[in-house]
Amino acid sequence: MADVPNMADVPNGEQGCASPLELFNRIAAQGELVRSLKAGKASKEEIDSAVKMLLSLKMSYKAAVGEDYKADCPPENSAPESDSGLGSAEAEEDFVDPWTVQTSSAKGIDYDKLIVRFGSSKIDKELVNRIERATGQKPHRFLRRGIFFSHRDMNQILDAYENKKPFYLYTGRGPSSEAMHVGHLIPFIFTKWLQDVFNVPLVIQMTDDEKYLWKDLTLDQAYGYAVENAKDIIACGFDINKTFIFSDLDYMGMSPGFYKNVVKIQKHVTFNQVKGIFGFTDSDSIGKISFPAIQAAPSFSNSFPQIFRDRTDIQCLIPCAIDQDPYFRMTRDVAPRIGYPKPALLHSTFFPALQGAQTKMSASDPNSSIFLTDTAKQIKTKVNKHAFSGGRDTVEEHRQFGGNCDVDVSFMYLTFFLEDDDKLEQIRKDYTSGDMLTGELKKTLIEVLQPLIAEHQARRKEVTDEIVREFMTPRKLSYDF
Repeated sequence: MADVPNMADVPNGEQGCASPLELFNRIAAQGELVRSLKAGKASKEEIDSAVKMLLSLKMSYKAAVGEDYKADCPPENSAPESDSGLGSAEAEEDFVDPWTVQTSSAKGIDYDKLIVRFGSSKIDKELVNRIERATGQKPHRFLRRGIFFSHRDMNQILDAYENKKPFYLYTGRGPSSEAMHVGHLIPFIFTKWLQDVFNVPLVIQMTDDEKYLWKDLTLDQAYGYAVENAKDIIACGFDINKTFIFSDLDYMGMSPGFYKNVVKIQKHVTFNQVKGIFGFTDSDSIGKISFPAIQAAPSFSNSFPQIFRDRTDIQCLIPCAIDQDPYFRMTRDVAPRIGYPKPALLHSTFFPALQGAQTKMSASDPNSSIFLTDTAKQIKTKVNKHAFSGGRDTVEEHRQFGGNCDVDVSFMYLTFFLEDDDKLEQIRKDYTSGDMLTGELKKTLIEVLQPLIAEHQARRKEVTDEIVREFMTPRKLSYDF
């Protein structure tokens, strides 16, 4: 699974932005998908979602090329492009795919527009209340604050849960380096909460094969990163009796059920479709082109016969960042054609880089985020020196006009990690009114992050290689399916 969900970890130059030709190919593939959905008498919701995506792509194409899309007229390579690789009108739009996240706004991505473009559904107050009723638990702060903001078919999952029908969780991590940062913890913090309140099994995919294909790594390095990252994931507190963590490089070779599903998915997705969905070009390796089927396979319960035996009817819920949605739009399109239930999804916002929500910082830049290996002193220095401020130029101006929480990275980080809603709201009021200065806001964040990271480091020290092996051994989990 491509790294989730942060803007501190957006790779530079990987996959690039959508060129006019890539947009042209995507429109062709999306048009083909719309036709196949209509021919297959898919649900109105699904057809409408696909049509919305098609119209959005056509608008992006017109912005980039300066004229409407015509099926028989591919754009010339000499179409004018800005330095960013996008037409100037398009450059003002947010761009999100599994490898690239771009926005020109200091506030970050416009998620309401993204919901419309992707055809997902907003997680509204009604859905949050329903989750609370179903679980009997206070909703997680990520739900209360709209950090997980969009979904597909979450109501179906709640229907199943209320009717005592099983479902399971699936999330993942693309292990591109040994050290993870706080942004990488977001899906795992939330997934652990979901597992605890619903009491369901969880599979975690480590896409070391993906990182080998996309990065300059050896297979041994990619697998080594998967094991090291698994230690950080285990340190989030997952129950070994309910959780299976697997490396693609390891598991696919030993699981006929998993590989059979990969092949089924591959058979039902055309090259034209993956070009349209992911922007692949003729220069990409065939490994990249076939990889989406591997990320899709854990969505189907019989990929894990040790856990679910041969049952194919157990629905999957995937908490992930919104940039991973293209993989699962593809999966949801394929699922009914191979006789499986569509996976449901919960989408999170992106975790901002320290330098601001619109920056494209690499995970290899130690100052772009707070890493899980950082000392208390390093955390303090990074926040004070690098966290983008929404404060005014002078203390006098700040006291008079107040700060801007919408662009202040320290406040954004507190929305992720400060549990107390009342305290967060008081900080927002005090900073916006000018009663709280930037230095005081940063100090508050440091006091939240230092113990959080220290506690994580202490738990990680207790994770031995033997514990990792146990988590990564295919086995029956403590559920009766």
